[in-house]
Amino acid sequence: MNNMTAYQLRNTILDLLLRIEKDSGFSHLLIDNEMKSKRIAPKDEGLLTEVVYGTIQRKMTLDYYLDNFVKKNKKMDAWVRMLLRMSVYQMVYLDKVPDHAIIHEAVEIAKQRGHKGISSFVNGVLRNIQRHGVPDTKEITDDAKRLSIETSHPEWLVKRWMTMYDYETVKTMCEANLTRKPISIRIQPMKITREKAMRMLEDLGFETRASLFSEQGIIVEKGNILHTELFRKGYVTIQDQSSMLVAEMLEVEPGMKVLDACSAPGGKATHIAEKMQNEGQIHAYDLHKKKVRLIDEKAAQLNLTIIDANPGDARKLGELHEDASFDRILIDAPCSGLGVIRGKPEIKYHKKEEDIKRLAEIQLEILEHVAPLLKKDGLLIYSTCTVDTAENEKVVQNFLANQTDFQIDESFFGTLPNELKRAPGITRNGLQLFPEYDGTDGFFLTRLKKI
Repeated sequence: MNNMTAYQLRNTILDLLLRIEKDSGFSHLLIDNEMKSKRIAPKDEGLLTEVVYGTIQRKMTLDYYLDNFVKKNKKMDAWVRMLLRMSVYQMVYLDKVPDHAIIHEAVEIAKQRGHKGISSFVNGVLRNIQRHGVPDTKEITDDAKRLSIETSHPEWLVKRWMTMYDYETVKTMCEANLTRKPISIRIQPMKITREKAMRMLEDLGFETRASLFSEQGIIVEKGNILHTELFRKGYVTIQDQSSMLVAEMLEVEPGMKVLDACSAPGGKATHIAEKMQNEGQIHAYDLHKKKVRLIDEKAAQLNLTIIDANPGDARKLGELHEDASFDRILIDAPCSGLGVIRGKPEIKYHKKEEDIKRLAEIQLEILEHVAPLLKKDGLLIYSTCTVDTAENEKVVQNFLANQTDFQIDESFFGTLPNELKRAPGITRNGLQLFPEYDGTDGFFLTRLKKI
């Protein structure tokens, strides 16, 4: 592996940022691919990740700062603005590299990619910011606008959330979305115990703690799990704690017949298979054929054989299965993803209000079409990785309003992990987790019973 110079590293960071913005690529996937390419030295991985995520997370804040130092009608190529953003991010939010080095490298990149005029412009803007400092957002008097700029969330989204939750809840959520959450992993219990996995990781210098959400869950506070034999050999898999809660609350038993209607990439299906001790049947579907392969790959990695994964539209599964043929059903519905902004910060810039309305309609359709496939006294979990009530509580309310044979399973609330029984997001329709809650994602789930 050739060690990159600081200049080369920042060029790579700029390329990644431009690809994420131009192609609407997921930052975590592009960063992972860059790491796997072996071009990045381990000592540089942290800085690359920090600057890429940080620049995306705070894009609107950085633009607010820059707009005070760039003439309003100034035309600038996308790469120039991105170079300024990533440079200002480092100057304002990082202490590791001195300002003069950040400015020098930005000017060198501008010379190489553009011409003398552009490098002079970049130099002038950054030196001005170094000299005068960035403007104070406290001057913005409107609460929604100020929170939007300070936490880099579109104003329409902040205002929307303020109609659903009080201002402090929205502020805490937006601020949490600017932080990186620790990785959580799930043990394969037929291969290893949680205690043994934690001991092995701690012997390697990892910092870990047990998840409160699942007896299989471990939170990794420090250490790269991808580089371990435990991960490579399928003793553990990466999964957010909130997602682990789904299989825990589905109350499956060995020998059951289970439907996972929107399954890819297969984290929840494999967890369900583990809870069933790899005995029974799990029918897993996803709309996209290439995503079905991900389910198969994850099952193979974990040595699980009871998952039958196929492409299929959840709204048409009644054509493939008879009514009342499943003991348990999971609908992890396609959603806006507004609960996973911490890990995929670009999501908040790409979504529109009409997307949420359209998704809520699809979610209700899926529920209505899949529900008849559940046996009497069977349980159905409806979950999403969003914090928007239109996709969560409202969908459940609309579904129940038209059903006589379904109800909220009241025992759901009593079987939640103790730490969640008093969570602020509990309502009569289910549990809403917020992204600041114990290092997890924003996530909703509820359990319905067929009567």
